[in-house]
Amino acid sequence: MPSSESQREAVKAGAEVSLGDPALYINRELSWCEFNRRVLEEARDPRRPLLERVKFLAIFAGNLDEFFMIRVSGLRRQIAAGRTDADPEGAPRETVEAIRQILLEQLAACSACWYRELLPALAEAGIRVLHYNELSAACMTQLREYFEREIFPVLTPLAFDPAHPFPHISNLSLNLAVVVEDPRYGERFARLKVPDTLPRFLPVTDSDGRQLFVWLEDVVAANLDLLFPGMRVQAAFPFRITRDADVEIEEDEAADLLETVEEFVEMRDFGSEVRLEVDQAMPERIRDILVSNLSLAPYLVYTLDLPVGMANLMELMKLDRPDLKDRPFVPALPPAFTIEDSLFSVIARRDVLLYHPYDSFAPVVDFIREAARDPRVLAIKQTLYRVGANSPVVDALLEARHHDKQVAVLVELKARFDEENNIAWARALEQAGVHVVYGLLGLKTHCKLCLVVRRERDGIVRYVHLGTGNYNPITARVYADLGYFTADPAIGADATDLFNALTGYSRKEHYRKLLVAPRTMRQQLIVRIEREIARQRKHGDGYLAFKMNALVDRDCIKALYRASRAGVKVDLQVRGICCLRPGVPGVSDNITVTSVVGRFLEHSRIYYFRNGGEACADGAGEEVLLGSADLMPRNLDGRVEVLFPVTDPALRESVIRDILAVHLRDSAQSRRLRPDGVYERLAPPPGEPPLDSQLWMVEHRGGWE
Repeated sequence: MPSSESQREAVKAGAEVSLGDPALYINRELSWCEFNRRVLEEARDPRRPLLERVKFLAIFAGNLDEFFMIRVSGLRRQIAAGRTDADPEGAPRETVEAIRQILLEQLAACSACWYRELLPALAEAGIRVLHYNELSAACMTQLREYFEREIFPVLTPLAFDPAHPFPHISNLSLNLAVVVEDPRYGERFARLKVPDTLPRFLPVTDSDGRQLFVWLEDVVAANLDLLFPGMRVQAAFPFRITRDADVEIEEDEAADLLETVEEFVEMRDFGSEVRLEVDQAMPERIRDILVSNLSLAPYLVYTLDLPVGMANLMELMKLDRPDLKDRPFVPALPPAFTIEDSLFSVIARRDVLLYHPYDSFAPVVDFIREAARDPRVLAIKQTLYRVGANSPVVDALLEARHHDKQVAVLVELKARFDEENNIAWARALEQAGVHVVYGLLGLKTHCKLCLVVRRERDGIVRYVHLGTGNYNPITARVYADLGYFTADPAIGADATDLFNALTGYSRKEHYRKLLVAPRTMRQQLIVRIEREIARQRKHGDGYLAFKMNALVDRDCIKALYRASRAGVKVDLQVRGICCLRPGVPGVSDNITVTSVVGRFLEHSRIYYFRNGGEACADGAGEEVLLGSADLMPRNLDGRVEVLFPVTDPALRESVIRDILAVHLRDSAQSRRLRPDGVYERLAPPPGEPPLDSQLWMVEHRGGWE
């Protein structure tokens, strides 16, 4: 979408079409909807432990919240500005209408999953989630006492009438539209915000000693007589507003970026409304009050046969029910790290590869902590994008200052939805005397890089950690990411040059071994694709295999189409958005696209260029690049990103054979993208058991040598 019928027929017929033809590209937003459908499918998979299925339903809902705050809000702004022209991804209104139709179908499937599958299964497992009217009188008495003691004092009803303007409703807050009957004035309307400082699921014990869980808004609604004395409460209906959270920060006009980002975070609750969710029991006249006062277009109103705000289901994962969760495992440690006292002595001898969460994240923290305490270490330089709360990485950097090391840290204040954490860490680091910078004007710094400068017997040695994921030990338990330790002098020199560019002034474009965005990464990747095309034409053995989160960039897709046309076999594994349309005769029939959605979030980026193979006689050879960059315009043009080579031959072979190839063979959690943009589950070859790549990694962890 969109494309003329003649263009579509040309693609079907395999005619020689222009690589700029819109029919060759899948709409980005609709591709994202297909990704979230795959998340929902995991919630419906009976092979998964029950609470893990509940978790995926919560992730589906949370993803949808962010999609409206960021992507739909952008489309709405385009519509409001009167934009009607269709770019290759479609006109904004056409796209929004298509999104709505897809989401209505997905929300119906979500409702069926919750009510027909998960809720009964939870009850059978002894986790009973009930509505207030399903409780016994004794349970209602317990909850009324709790309401009076813990909930009532924090509630603030806001009337809406000629004397009271329509109240502001903050982003993603859970609310009740309350209708009361005043003996003197008749029907009145009020808005009541349900406090987000309390759990969404309130526990209560029945007469048999069993613990039950009740929705918080049900308890509030059932006790509104205490909040509106002398009135007759007629009804209360849950609703929620989603607001535009993608407000642009005018960096070039900001006197102080940190203060500007703080103000931006505070303003997030005041963005334009982009979605209204209402309970299906809400009468049309009450819904109309909300719609008219919020000035919402009909396509932004969603009537749900579900509790509003299903992302809160994640609370149930806190229950102590290991029998209903994935089996835990102990992350591995590379053998060398368990024998030697110093990580530096290990890294000085050879590069080390870690694959989280299968390998422990502890060596990354230990690397920075050892650098902080080592008297030979002169300086530590690091980028921080999402480190989370209570960060041991930041603690180690603060300790380094305590030991009088030179410490420079780039804290990316504009890491979406992590701004508050990063502001707090930036201030703490500055107060400790760390050199803190906030990145380059107009760019986000997304690369994952830590440089340690150490004085040794033969002079200065630079030790570097590079990764595909954040310096966050919490997400490292659930995100599948690669980390790489090296003392390669060229990579160390490149890291020094990059940090100088980030903290000072530089227009450096070419590095020794690193590929750096935004200046040259796209060009250098396309050069490598063209190299593989030339290899195919000369030797007939061209092969590319990329693993990433998203594939959107039009120039990179065109290069992959050219490779397919030349006969190069291309295997792509794209977890989320993929705008490339595989399997189109004469254009992409040599390209396969798969997506793995499973226990862990596939987050690593691996770019493999066969280039003749390991034993190539003409001097070429395999190349593997890892790093932080997906093939998206925002990564290649609007962010500082790094891709780095795996230079150690044994580790490079392990990445190709034991990580990339295994994921590409997955037949348990993998879906294949069809030319029409729909994904289908893969099945194992006849007579073979299904291969779960993530389970394989758990069983073979610690073996990337």
